[in-house]
Amino acid sequence: MDRWLERGETGRERDRRTDGLVLSVTVRRDTRRSDQSETGTGNTLQRDTCEHDSTGDRQTEREREHWAQNLPEVQMEQDVESTVTVRQPKLPKQARDDVPKPLQDRERAKQKIQRYVRKDGKCNVHHGNVRETYRYLTDIFTTLVDLKWRFNLFIFVLVYTVTWLFFGFMWWLIAYVRGDLEHIGDNQWTPCVNNLNGFVSAFLFSIETETTIGYGHRVITDKCPEGIVLLLVQSVLGSIVNAFMVGCMFVKISQPKKRAETLVFSTNAVISMRDGRLCLMFRVGDLRNSHIVEASIRAKLIKSKQTKEGEFIPLNQTDMNVGYDTGDDRLFLVSPLIICHEINQHSPFWEISKEHLAQEELEIVVILEGMVEATGMTCQARSSYVASEIKWGYRFTPVLTLEDGFYEVDYNSFHEIYETNTPSCSARELAEMTARSRLPLTWSVASKLSQQGLLDSQEEPREKRSGGGGGGEAEELTERNGDVANIENESKV
Repeated sequence: MDRWLERGETGRERDRRTDGLVLSVTVRRDTRRSDQSETGTGNTLQRDTCEHDSTGDRQTEREREHWAQNLPEVQMEQDVESTVTVRQPKLPKQARDDVPKPLQDRERAKQKIQRYVRKDGKCNVHHGNVRETYRYLTDIFTTLVDLKWRFNLFIFVLVYTVTWLFFGFMWWLIAYVRGDLEHIGDNQWTPCVNNLNGFVSAFLFSIETETTIGYGHRVITDKCPEGIVLLLVQSVLGSIVNAFMVGCMFVKISQPKKRAETLVFSTNAVISMRDGRLCLMFRVGDLRNSHIVEASIRAKLIKSKQTKEGEFIPLNQTDMNVGYDTGDDRLFLVSPLIICHEINQHSPFWEISKEHLAQEELEIVVILEGMVEATGMTCQARSSYVASEIKWGYRFTPVLTLEDGFYEVDYNSFHEIYETNTPSCSARELAEMTARSRLPLTWSVASKLSQQGLLDSQEEPREKRSGGGGGGEAEELTERNGDVANIENESKV
């Protein structure tokens, strides 16, 4: 009786636990069925409770049959009409930390790729713990040019303001020491600087002297030798400050860094077949009508390596041949050009296949250099391609079309690529398969037969001379003919 009561009381809401999964059962019933079942079940429970309190363990067959018939219906309705929601348990921190590190590293690599050179050409390297900071001051001009514009303008204004204030204070000090400030308005007194009656007027006179404005109201007299010396010093130092600061600003304004903004690289690099060879290609272009003079292109592979002695070299740089031997690295960059790197035995991609490339952690840095035609200054544009930006089995869409009397470049298709048939194996495997397929053709049967005929012609005089030793030579000739027959069969296959 107690067992049935417990099942009746807990039949509406249950917790099932299986391997750490919590099954939340939400019972949906029809209103009439739920009312009837709840009413019947409530009356039965009440009657069973009374009998249990009064008679103890006495049970009737009617009550047992009632529970045996009603409970399966209730359970079946719950199993059919209930909605089961499976909730995955939240792993504790210790369990999350127990995930293998290779899996964690792979997930982090997928989420974020650390570049050595960003797509805009800026190097993603920060110098830290530089103790010899005085070296920056030894080359103060380059330091000022390399500063950001806001700092450069601040230093520009600060230097001029400090020099004006300093020499203004010196002119005021001379007037104060000589007593010119005590004889203001005295026509019989000859001051060092006429109409200098305070620090403000001395500051204005300093600005007029250094900038050579010369309003004519405040002038130096010939009765003040110390003022004449100070005038010479301020004129010389003012010229030096002007040359330094104006030169610094001019160099910073005329830097060819902004010229590189109009030198564009394709978003992706591609690997496909060209002239029967597997090649890695990317595209460069110049958006301006003024061209880059003596343009040249370079490419480097950035990849960590470990030597045979066990030394680990992070971010090792390997040159990639983009036409240095043939002169193709010298560009006439009038229209967009496709730069090609042939993957041969000297290429770092010689043993890399399509599947292997997806697992590699490498970066290709491309550098375009040349002189700006307008200024003659050297300009350098950079970009990079990581493994996910190298598309295997694609080619670039043509962008150059012939119009009425001129060629037109469509830069809307500059970054577009299309898929092409390309073997997914590495260049080394492709070369080996090509060599095996061409072996019967290069090592032809005709050349072998001609060599064999020459040997036979040389052997005939020997047979005539020897006479008796023809059996062994005949067998040898039969073996050679058999070899030639095997060669013919191989060539047919």
